[in-house]
Order: sequence, then structure tokens, then C-alpha cells
Amino acid sequence: MAYETQLITPYDVRANLENYGEQILFSDKADINGLIIELHTYDRDHIDMWRDNLFSASERMRSHGRLYCVRDEEEELHVEFDPETCTAFLYNFDYYGWVKSIALGIAGYILEGIHGIYSVHGAAISVDDVGVTIIAPSKTGKTTQSWGLLRDKNSCLISDDWYFVTFGDGRPHIRGSEKNCYVDADIGDVWEEFKPLVENVKFDNKGRGIANIRWVTGDSSVISSCSLRYIILLQRDPDETEDVQEYDPHCALEYLMRNDFCNPHQLVRDPFRTTLRAQFFKRLLESCKVYLVNTIRPARETQELIRGIIRGDLE
Repeated sequence: MAYETQLITPYDVRANLENYGEQILFSDKADINGLIIELHTYDRDHIDMWRDNLFSASERMRSHGRLYCVRDEEEELHVEFDPETCTAFLYNFDYYGWVKSIALGIAGYILEGIHGIYSVHGAAISVDDVGVTIIAPSKTGKTTQSWGLLRDKNSCLISDDWYFVTFGDGRPHIRGSEKNCYVDADIGDVWEEFKPLVENVKFDNKGRGIANIRWVTGDSSVISSCSLRYIILLQRDPDETEDVQEYDPHCALEYLMRNDFCNPHQLVRDPFRTTLRAQFFKRLLESCKVYLVNTIRPARETQELIRGIIRGDLE
């Protein structure tokens, strides 16, 4: 985990606002799955990316959660979060990717605890009207493989990073979280179809920027929601002999729990929240077909394995 999270109280929130309030020059509100999350920051670039990345919300609406980006040379990079007021302070953050992920984490914290709507840190794509998600630890190829699926003319993006899940009588229903994607500058090097995409992106000091995939694939290539059928977990293990394994829900849940649900942006990890998330994933895994794919092969070979799962070659 690249940053630590400390839990604080409303008294600490008030003290922090008194200490750092003069730094806050910019603010904006976003609609994240029906919740209003408000960013306060000293960094204009963060506000510009926030507005490009997330769905806008009326300035007249009261926020459900807040995050404040502050600078303090005496403090290490870390997050302080008050569960009571749903307020986070981000100390010395210059990476927008973590800023938006913490905003999504605040929304997820509220939605799972009150509304029975759960978060998945993963990519979600509709392929020929079949919902597919790729969930994986960092550096195992989640972004590469999900964008590989988006090259198909019959594919639609729901989310490349984070989505929300609700249950009914049928398959789980998933809904995206972001308006546009925060992408790496080299996505066009991996999949040449996306080279025109990055030509219009302003990249930050981390080599990432907000991109609208509709520029390349058309307005209808992004949809808000669908039902979920396939869950594809990734690992990168040179000692594993099998490229693809069908996983039963029990093994899949063990995998996810070993990897912290593949979500480093859970702001509260107490026993209640951990149990709540485990119960959610158990139900999700039991409702879908689950596969584990080893990503040690070149990206295009791994992509063909994943497409084979979706075509039903292994069923």
C-alpha cells in the first residue's frame, strides 16, 4: 500500500479545517452513483481532471462526503478519514489517480453501509451484451486486458477501474462510476487502435491523463450499466503451469481475500466492514462464472485466452 489511512474524529476534522483552510483555493462536486462527493484542493490541475473524469453535480446540492488535499512538510504522505462525517484529508498528494480513488472509496463506504450497494475495484465491459469483469491485483494486466476487449466493435465500456453492484432476482447488476477514463500514456503502444485517443490527452507528471474513449470508438461505446455473467481474476505467477482455471466461489473468495479484495482504497477495514465485503463477494461469485487467468504470456496471447472464456470455449 503506497499510503496509510488513519481514522480520525469530527473534532480532528474541525481542527484540520482550522489549520489548513487557507490552502484550499478550488473546489468542485461530483455525482458518484447518486452521491455528491466534494473535492477541495490547492491544485487547479486536480480540479480540471476531476471535472473531466467524473459526472458533474449541482453546486447547490449538499455533499455526502468530502476530501481535502492539503500540504504539510512536517507530515508524511497519508490519508486521515472520519467515518462519522465521511471527510478525508489527503496529505501531500500529487497523484490524481489516488485522489479520485479515495473519492470513490468514500462513496463506496457510504453506499455499502447504508444502501446495500457494493464496490468493485475492477474493469467492467459488455461484450455482445454479456457483462464481463476483470478483477486483479496491481501490475497483473487488468488495464491492458480490459482495454484489449474494448477493441471489439461489439464491446461497450462500463468502467475501466471501479463499478457498483446491486442484486435482484437474476444476475448481479453493475453500474459504472466515471464519465471518462484516467489512462496511461502508453495505452496506444500496447493496443495500436488507441493511439489516436492519447493524441488529445493532457498527461500529468505521472504520465496519465483523462481520455474519452468515445473519441475513438463512438458515442454508443460507453454504457452506464448491464448484468454480469463472467468474473475473470488475474494473477502473474511464473510457477503456475495452467493458463486458465475455472474457479469455484470458495477458491475465488479466498483469492480475493488474500489480495485485500484487490482494492487498496478501502478507507475502513474493521471486522464489520471486512465481513460485509466478504459476504458481498461470496454472493457475487456464486452468481457468475469465475475464471483465473495467468498473465505471464504476451498481452495478445493472454487476450485470446480471455476472449475464449467469453466465447464459451471452456464450457
